Amino acid sequence: MIFGMEGRSVGWLWRVVLTVVVGGLVLAARPVRAADERAEEGAPHDALVYKNGDRLQGKLISQTAEMIVFQSERFGELHVPAANAVVIKAAAAPAAVPEPAATVAAAPGPKAPPATPEAQAEVQAQAKTRADLHAEEEKVSVWERFSTWVLTARLRNYFGPWSGRFAFSTELVSDSARRNNLALEAHLQRKWKSDDVQLNTRYDYSETNGLKTTDTVRGDGSWRHDFTKGRFGLYRPTVEWNRANFKNGVPANYVLLQQELGAGLNLLDAPARKVRAGISENLFNVWNSGPNPSQSARAVESMFEEAELKLPWRMTLTQRGVWYNPFHSGRIGWENTAELAKKLTETLSVSLRHEIRRNNPDGSSQDYTRLKFLLGIDF
Repeated sequence: MIFGMEGRSVGWLWRVVLTVVVGGLVLAARPVRAADERAEEGAPHDALVYKNGDRLQGKLISQTAEMIVFQSERFGELHVPAANAVVIKAAAAPAAVPEPAATVAAAPGPKAPPATPEAQAEVQAQAKTRADLHAEEEKVSVWERFSTWVLTARLRNYFGPWSGRFAFSTELVSDSARRNNLALEAHLQRKWKSDDVQLNTRYDYSETNGLKTTDTVRGDGSWRHDFTKGRFGLYRPTVEWNRANFKNGVPANYVLLQQELGAGLNLLDAPARKVRAGISENLFNVWNSGPNPSQSARAVESMFEEAELKLPWRMTLTQRGVWYNPFHSGRIGWENTAELAKKLTETLSVSLRHEIRRNNPDGSSQDYTRLKFLLGIDF
């Protein structure tokens, strides 16, 4: 009886000892694991930013002109087309610098001997190293803040599903005359399954020998809706304000409002080649502010054709031509715009644009021929 009691007591005692040992091991391992997790959380991460503004944290594995391979923390390894996202590299973590030993409070006793010159020099060297690392971090932060990749990511995050371009062109020439030209543009576009919306604005300015020859603000939009069997409807409003217009040598500034309502057919609708043609009804409203202010309105029929071609080496060619019937003015009016664009990176692009306008039916707009080289930021 006594032996049985002792056996049960010994078994109970072993269970208590085993429980205490296992619990101690678990508690000892938790701080180490927590420290490892904090170290992983504090490590720098790369960021994968999509065109719609979505952002993923992780590490960039490889990147080519066509594909990005990214190790995401949540979704594992991702293969993303380079045209759909950009990668913001994380700044390298600075090496740890030992901090100077903290002063330990002690009971009053004999005064410590003064620090030797060698110890003072070591403390100063450590402080200088920390200051240099802080300055290096500031440089990286400033570079990331103004880099084209971060700018593109911020623009995409701000405009959401809209894509577009900001472009500019400038020229200063001094020969027999001194000429100064400036052009600023902004373009926004969004596509749905059956709709395509575009918004454009531009400003052109030029002067010769201090005399203003061009000062034009122009804004236009486009909404195209696709129906079945390749048919589509089109609406294009345009506003143009010319503040340097001359007619018969007399200043005649004007504001032009043109509304185009048309319908057409998709002649070619491939991913890399699109060609459309159709007919439109145009309503012109013009307000002149010359010596004899006036307002006029007229409706004119027209034909148009549009082309969008994707070429090798990340180049695109867009073109639009319009022909107005001569029944109202007695002359055939027409205008054409062609632009060849080349993407240098996902952010930067260059383009060459040719524009021509002859005998515009509104009765006030000047004829012109323009050839411009533009540098743009895409998003």
